[in-house]
Amino acid sequence: MSRIIAGAAGGTPLANVPGSLTRPTTDRVKEALFSRLDAFGVIAGARVLDLYAGSGALGAESGSRGAGTVDLVEFDAKASAVCQRNADLVNGLLGRKVVTVHRSKVESFLERAEDAASWDLVFLDPPYPLDEPALSAVLGKLADHLAPAALVVVERSSRSPEPGWPAGVERFAEKKYGETRLWFAEPAVPDAIGPDTVLDGQEPGRP
Repeated sequence: MSRIIAGAAGGTPLANVPGSLTRPTTDRVKEALFSRLDAFGVIAGARVLDLYAGSGALGAESGSRGAGTVDLVEFDAKASAVCQRNADLVNGLLGRKVVTVHRSKVESFLERAEDAASWDLVFLDPPYPLDEPALSAVLGKLADHLAPAALVVVERSSRSPEPGWPAGVERFAEKKYGETRLWFAEPAVPDAIGPDTVLDGQEPGRP
């Protein structure tokens, strides 16, 4: 059973999506990922977006650790219902509404997002059948909605190729955990900005 690892709701069991509709992030990978995010200092107060949310475990973990808002985007009806259960659980423990569920296709959600909408931390854990061109297209739509110092985490099979990064998003690190590989990316720095420039709010220690 999946659980929230740390924060205000630490140790709380989460509902899982029945069957094999989704590929949940293991607690081992989740713990390693959030340890890194804590080191970057990107969670507290962050606007978090969890695309292809599955059970919403990554968004729930973010909410527990102090994110300001969390948007879970999941199209499958059963998975979306589980997201809602977990969102209600976290919101109840926090005593306020932090996590919001959107039953929508990821592409449609990003297309409908207001021009001013932006997120500080984004998770993408797409299903294996989503091919690289389709993933790259989603990342391209996402690029217009990233805060200047945003961090994007893409979770894929360790056998999958590196995502095709569109203009506006660039990879700065990757990490393999058994059958899982995490890709870390951020908004591309415009050519007019020097490579040593630190944008407002960006962690200077980020590779």
